[in-house]
Amino acid sequence: MHYAVISKILGTLLMLFSLTMLPPIFVSLFYKDGAYLSFITAFAISFITGFVFWAPVYRIRKELRTRDGFLVTALFWLVLGGFGSLPFVLAEATQLSAADAVFESMSGLTTTGATILTAIDTLPKSILYYRQQLQWLGGIGIIVIAVAVLPMLGIGGMQLYRAETPGPVKDSKLTPRITETAKALFLIYLSLTILCSGAYFAAGMTLFDAIGHAFSTVAIGGFSTHDASMAYFDSPAILIICIVFMILSGINFALHFFAWRAHSLQHYLRDPECQFYLSMIGIGIAITCAYLYYSQTYGLGDSVLYGTFELVSILTTTGFGVADFSVWPTFLPFFIFMFAFMGGCAGSTGGGIKMIRVLLIIKQGGREIHRLIHPNAIVPLKLGNKSVSNRVIEAVWGFFGMYVISYLFLCLLLTATGMDFLTAFSAVGACINNLGPGLADVSAHYGNIDDAAKWLLCFAMLLGRLEVFTLLVLFSPQFWRR
Repeated sequence: MHYAVISKILGTLLMLFSLTMLPPIFVSLFYKDGAYLSFITAFAISFITGFVFWAPVYRIRKELRTRDGFLVTALFWLVLGGFGSLPFVLAEATQLSAADAVFESMSGLTTTGATILTAIDTLPKSILYYRQQLQWLGGIGIIVIAVAVLPMLGIGGMQLYRAETPGPVKDSKLTPRITETAKALFLIYLSLTILCSGAYFAAGMTLFDAIGHAFSTVAIGGFSTHDASMAYFDSPAILIICIVFMILSGINFALHFFAWRAHSLQHYLRDPECQFYLSMIGIGIAITCAYLYYSQTYGLGDSVLYGTFELVSILTTTGFGVADFSVWPTFLPFFIFMFAFMGGCAGSTGGGIKMIRVLLIIKQGGREIHRLIHPNAIVPLKLGNKSVSNRVIEAVWGFFGMYVISYLFLCLLLTATGMDFLTAFSAVGACINNLGPGLADVSAHYGNIDDAAKWLLCFAMLLGRLEVFTLLVLFSPQFWRR
């Protein structure tokens, strides 16, 4: 391990992160909410700590190894979650405990959107802005953004990029240089955010709400500046805009890049994962809306609008709400919640298992059935016109196995804290899939669960954000051997 280089990276990134506490200071001064001192203090603590890590080793220049990349990635999210919680602890309007503050911070950075806060409408504007900003930064992945800066510091970024985005597409790059890839991703992310905020503002949101909700929409986060979430605005136009941008943000950003460069939509139509993603959205919407209308929960118009919004919000793991779907009739709450396990596409800001993995598992299942009927047949597995290697299939099954084991283990631990099974099942699902709202006691907020459960769910958020293996590899004895 190159511990000096790791210290340099963590120090650098923590100093950079401290700068993100400056915009809330200006928001606080503009709205005169009196919370600026908490952000000034948090900025000073974060920057000084980062400088202490960086200063003794700033002259060291070495290339990161793969193991170093995994350790930096996990440590940085842990460090960020801790220092990101400082404004919540220091602000008089919140004065959260350590567990509550870290939970809120980790939920924002991992774009989970699970909150312990209530009476959100009464909070200072700067705190509200900061929560939305945390999700926006976490959406693109702060480490992926940082790889555009690290080469200037003499630190290679490819290992960090691979550690941040494990999976079947982890080695694909949009441009020859990883720095240019990070810049391209960030440019697309920023452009979508600007378009989304402009559309919200044109539809009737205030500028503050438009920017804040654009942050959490494009990040697929789900935090809102109002207790009622999207229902606060009572506007079909705003809901439709939100649906469009949630769907766009759940698509692989590489496809957005190629579509923008080629000025063509063909890349979306030809991509098997995107096709599967859109088909799942279509099937889910059709069943949800039809059952809402059939059960006379809403009229035809509201069934279509609310059903579409909630299905897209949960499937993409955004977590915005326009109605309490947990009280919808019969199977619908579980049906909608199950879609969150699929999540968005790989390379998007969505959570969940990812559509590409689900598609490969389905195809592999079909291949095994075919082999049972024709034992001697050689059946290649293809995505589109491309064959998928057995190594990729093994990796997908390995991920799925560890995901299920981790899920069940965390469920058992939560029930050991005294939580009922339905709440535990949905809380773990909502956090490991980076969704946010669950069922039963965590359908509205997580403020009533005990501290032990909050720490466990913070771990689940990290596990989901880093796609299981990036975090679990640190618990392997082989990882620490020379």
